[in-house]
Amino acid sequence: MNGGKMFGGFVGKILKVDLTTKTINTEPINEKIAKNYLGGKGYATYLLYQYLKEYESEGITPKDINALDPENVLIFATGPGTGILGFPSSGRYHVMALKSPLTGSIGSANSGGEWGPFLKFSGFDAIVIQGASDTPVYLEVVNGNAEIRDAKDLWGKNTFDTTRILKKKVEGKNTSVTCIGPAGENMVYMACIVNDEHRAAGRTGLGAVMGSKKLKAIVVSGTGKVPVAEPERFEELSKRFLDAMKKNPVTGEGLPTYGTAVLVNIINKSGVFPYRNWQTGVNPDAESISGETLAEKYLVKRRACWGCTIGCGRVTSVKSGPFQILYSEGPEYETVWALGSSTAVKDLDAIVKANHYCDELGMDPISLGSTIAAAMELNEKGYVPAEELQGLDLKFGNAAALVEAVWRTAYKTGFGKYLALGSRKLCELYGHPELSMSVKGLEMPAYEPRGVKGMGLNYATANRGGCHVTGYTIAPEIAGIPEKIDPLTTEGKAKWVKIFQDFTCVVNSTVNCLFDTFALSAKDYTEILSAVTGWNFSEEEILKIGERIYNLERVILNKFGFNGKDDTLPSRLLKEPMPEGPAKGHVVELEKMKEEYYKLRGWVNGTPTPEKLKELGIRL
Repeated sequence: MNGGKMFGGFVGKILKVDLTTKTINTEPINEKIAKNYLGGKGYATYLLYQYLKEYESEGITPKDINALDPENVLIFATGPGTGILGFPSSGRYHVMALKSPLTGSIGSANSGGEWGPFLKFSGFDAIVIQGASDTPVYLEVVNGNAEIRDAKDLWGKNTFDTTRILKKKVEGKNTSVTCIGPAGENMVYMACIVNDEHRAAGRTGLGAVMGSKKLKAIVVSGTGKVPVAEPERFEELSKRFLDAMKKNPVTGEGLPTYGTAVLVNIINKSGVFPYRNWQTGVNPDAESISGETLAEKYLVKRRACWGCTIGCGRVTSVKSGPFQILYSEGPEYETVWALGSSTAVKDLDAIVKANHYCDELGMDPISLGSTIAAAMELNEKGYVPAEELQGLDLKFGNAAALVEAVWRTAYKTGFGKYLALGSRKLCELYGHPELSMSVKGLEMPAYEPRGVKGMGLNYATANRGGCHVTGYTIAPEIAGIPEKIDPLTTEGKAKWVKIFQDFTCVVNSTVNCLFDTFALSAKDYTEILSAVTGWNFSEEEILKIGERIYNLERVILNKFGFNGKDDTLPSRLLKEPMPEGPAKGHVVELEKMKEEYYKLRGWVNGTPTPEKLKELGIRL
């Protein structure tokens, strides 16, 4: 209930926690803000901007805010699609911070599992964390009540132990834990936040932000339900959309059978599977680390997130050998690439084990694998003194060194203290920033933009940095969804990138899984969101919400000093032609696409114009 008027999709409250003063308050969900920004990423972005304005009114400039200082704000947010059975893949939540330690701009990450729905069942749509504790604490949220509790006995423990201990302490129905491991405590720049042991809000180093606040975990538990404004209409739409997902070849067959690693052979055959720190887009050993090989030799069973019919998660094991692990989950496609192809490691045993350690210690495998790969190229070219490696044989293809490097990074031991900085700062440290395959400080995922030009434009213009899920143009460029477009042309790519970026903002604000968009359109989202909330959106309004969120996020970036000069790619991709494969001879013609993209966006030099902001209803 809010302002005397009922609307669906929300439980109606935001929990606000100040760790410095140890105070806890609540405030209602604002219906007007929710209509304009939905929930999840959108609502969190709006709140972060309000905090930024508040700081500026107090004389604190954006550049004064350090990512690891108490002034940084961390927000966990669900959306109107979270925690509703029948809303496709509704088991996710979004995390944002005013500043990422890895990039120096807005922090943003997303995770599945059970924690997001269970937060809503505990009575809250979002949690805002301010300040920092002087001693380790965790937050306990149970059926509308929240308490800050001592976590000295948990500090130093891995994510698995932390999760199991807290689930035993809070034995209520629908209990889930999100936490940090040693990497977050040690403020490793690519530390992530891990929930349900093997699901993670992985990108932009938000685990380090939690660590800086001495916040070890948030445990949620509750028996509440999420209201739906029009139940009969919702049920009808739900049946139709879930049926469409089951019949879709990606969401109904490929992902359930092989998980996300089904993409390894597909992307490699397209010549866009980055290999040896992006020196080429073709990996000769791709089959040995493919989803098919994972399914044949390592798969124990599938595992789905809450409320998901796809079930792309993998329960795996390595039965014997030096990398034995009897129970794990994953690796996902991006992890197989980052820890495998980018480092030229072809031993899937080692990749499974390294991924397991990422979950256990709390690190983003995309940024970590990319940083290790950059270190391997630095070492290969003689830029790293042997004594600084302290016995770590960082050579491309060295499986044992890969697994060892994961441990060293989490604890900042030996060369690990340099790897913990991320690839951009590591490569700058050794005088070769061009070897960092990152955008705005965030390492790019597993698609070589010399062979998929739309993805190159998306990487360059993505607000949080090198990010594939900001605007996944692989769907049309490789998979032909919703239609097949030529991956090697620049023509029309600006339009596609903008549409995908805006629509993705909607999905990340509902909050549910992007895989749904292989089967469901913006029109489908408009219908089901209208039934859930009772607000009766039009398709145009839904896409306008996504555009509004993207532009407000860009306004925050601009305040941190980012503009058009930062909307770029590593020089290797702009100047060095692809040496082999279907994209042989190609580079990314970025400036041509970027000029058209800025016109479509209503931006000048990477900055929204006053006219565009007025059109979107954004007041500065």
